[in-house]
Amino acid sequence: SLNMVFGNKKSAAQKAEEEAKAAKYWQGEWVCKDCGYIYNRAECAGMYFEEQGPGFRCPQCSGPRRRYAKKVGDVVGTTLDGGDAPILIFSFGGVIATIIFGFWAVNNL
Repeated sequence: SLNMVFGNKKSAAQKAEEEAKAAKYWQGEWVCKDCGYIYNRAECAGMYFEEQGPGFRCPQCSGPRRRYAKKVGDVVGTTLDGGDAPILIFSFGGVIATIIFGFWAVNNL
């Protein structure tokens, strides 16, 4: 029978219940900040990300649940540790200091 292949048709009450449940959770994507994996409900027993327990791990890199962030457009939210700004600032500062030292060394040694 076709129900075996395509499943049973959902009633209006079931659809309304699913919509109400979906309204409680983030509708955007959750992204693992360690490896970039995008959480997929279909691969995780059909559970919303917020329903996952504290023992949930990223399926790709085994990162903990706390390393996931909400993706808004092309931007991934930052964590409370300040994100990547301090790393980038000090990296560019180091590059500039290395270049300046190189010019000094060429002229004075």
